[in-house]
Amino acid sequence: QVQLMESGGGLVQAGGSLTLSCAASGSIFNINSMGWYRQAPGKQRELVAIISGGRTKYADSVKGRFTLSRDNAKNMVYLIMNSLKPEDTAVYYCALNSGVQYRENFWGQGTQVTVSS
Repeated sequence: QVQLMESGGGLVQAGGSLTLSCAASGSIFNINSMGWYRQAPGKQRELVAIISGGRTKYADSVKGRFTLSRDNAKNMVYLIMNSLKPEDTAVYYCALNSGVQYRENFWGQGTQVTVSS
């Protein structure tokens, strides 16, 4: 069983920065991907950034502003967010996919990021 816990969300003015953290615990094997999604009110959940196969990919809307990093030894993943915009306001979720024969998706509880103009 895998558990994910996000932290670091909060209120920030446009142009500011926040760093989100995600701690993974439990029996974790064969990680296929790990990253961040977000969901704004009235919108579908969307991919923000993900690392898979040794490569990191970003949504076009956050390229150049957000950076995903990880610490494999500590089972931690971070989302460093700079130059925040009101459009970034959403609940941010840490996500992990693991398994070979049986692939499983795990989600954190979410952390709110609110960017004011």
